Amino acid sequence: MDALQRKMPYSIDAEQAVLGSIIIDPEKCFDVVAQILKADDFYHDTHARIYEVMMDFKYNSKPIDLVTLLANLVSGGVYNDEAEARSYVKLLIDTTPTTSNVKDYAKIVYDKSVLRRLILASEEIQKDAYSEGDKVENIVDAAEQRIFEIAQNNEKRDFVHIKDVIYKTYEHLNQLQTASKEDILGLPTGYSDLDKVVVGFGKGDLVIVGARPGVGKTSFCLNLGTNIAKKSKKAVCMFSLEMSNEQLVSRIIASEAMVDSQKLRTGALEPSDWEKIANATAILSETNIYIDDTTDVSITAMKAKLRRIKNLGLVVVDYLQLMESENKRRDGSRVNEIAEISRGLKILAKELNVPVITCSQLSRGTEKEKERKPMLSDLRDSGSIEQDADMVIFLSRDYYGNDPEKANLVDVIVAKNRHGGLGTVQMSWLGQYTKFSTLENGIVEY
Repeated sequence: MDALQRKMPYSIDAEQAVLGSIIIDPEKCFDVVAQILKADDFYHDTHARIYEVMMDFKYNSKPIDLVTLLANLVSGGVYNDEAEARSYVKLLIDTTPTTSNVKDYAKIVYDKSVLRRLILASEEIQKDAYSEGDKVENIVDAAEQRIFEIAQNNEKRDFVHIKDVIYKTYEHLNQLQTASKEDILGLPTGYSDLDKVVVGFGKGDLVIVGARPGVGKTSFCLNLGTNIAKKSKKAVCMFSLEMSNEQLVSRIIASEAMVDSQKLRTGALEPSDWEKIANATAILSETNIYIDDTTDVSITAMKAKLRRIKNLGLVVVDYLQLMESENKRRDGSRVNEIAEISRGLKILAKELNVPVITCSQLSRGTEKEKERKPMLSDLRDSGSIEQDADMVIFLSRDYYGNDPEKANLVDVIVAKNRHGGLGTVQMSWLGQYTKFSTLENGIVEY
């Protein structure tokens, strides 16, 4: 059958049953339907407009009753007169088998809506492929993104009316009343003092961890990723552009088992070390940590891989300056190239709706001024990194100079935080274990 002769998927009966159920028992049915459907999930425009009128009642905390509904259908221009409106509303009521199945009716309407969006997305994908107007990898990424958005119920729209956003906001506020702390504050870092400042990593956040060479930014990010994987039970994906899978896992084991990392490298392990390693690896094996050590992975490739991970909670990238832009700039500007990469990571975080943590080097000049704490302007190839980041965390150990009593102290400086506070948290750095830990009497300076 020719594509033009095919009919879009829809179910008149289900759409009518949804609306009829709401009219018959609005108190019970509307909230059930509202969690599943938006107005544009209805195929027939009249049904969508009737549903919008019902939503207006909810926005204004007014009960949906037959008299006021009919009046608003006429005043809203859905019908020309009340007799016409009454006739169709009566039909909706009469054709509704039972309100107890309203959730099933709504699911049918939603499923048909998804199929229609898939058809439209497929047509766009075919159009892009036939045109050959872009690089193949970009066309493939765009195709994956269209399907991914539909699967995640996150379809891009030209405009969203403020009423739809208000309703979602009300829903969100209601959910927060019974939501867990993680849903409200974001993913906890696993470090109590640090959580007091950052208030967790929010969905869609780009988090930059900056430090001078050798201060432990990779270890800090690995510690964060491991903490979150263990506590949240979500998948944590780590992209290592500098170390191999084995090197990365060796560091994680050293941190979790509290075994000297040098012993792990040389194999000079004692019986007690083997026991610690066995206990740590048993726990780590139960987590959903995924590692990719592709050295030249692009943001497009990252997206393709991450979309296939179920229950994704966090992405860690080590580290930003090792990434290559997908479009090599003709002007040869590394600053502009880094700007494209940091912007790409921010978009990736937003599209996947998870926090992305990436390490960043500091500019060379900071190595000559070791006795001052890092600042946002110290980010190497700065500007865009500082702008795109939702949170910037600096690690500093050199600030304490040669004081032997403070040799294991590290300042964790929250220098930028769009959703929380700023401040400095003192933590302990156990270099032989590549592990950061909270101090017993941790100090938070606001």
